[in-house]
Amino acid sequence: MKKSEPMSESYFYILLCLAKGDNHGYGIMQMTKELSGGDVVIGSGTMYGAAGNMMKKGWIRETMSEGAGLERKRMYQLTEEGRAALRAEIARLRRMLENAEEV
Repeated sequence: MKKSEPMSESYFYILLCLAKGDNHGYGIMQMTKELSGGDVVIGSGTMYGAAGNMMKKGWIRETMSEGAGLERKRMYQLTEEGRAALRAEIARLRRMLENAEEV
């Protein structure tokens, strides 16, 4: 298994939010704040820059919301590659915590 680079908090939380289901940028920003107890705040510049980078990596894809009476919004969806990247980062963080507990 090749060693992956640590993921930024923003990337981690964006992928974590999308693991719960498709969402739009503002929804991801709000969910991140909620999940982190306000410790992690993703601004719009960070959100859309990260989304663009993660789309290039193949971790997320862009879709449009559809529904009666709803305006069409740009939505993001986690891909299998993104799910694998999230799982790898969670495993890396767990190993780090186990190491810290041994010390």
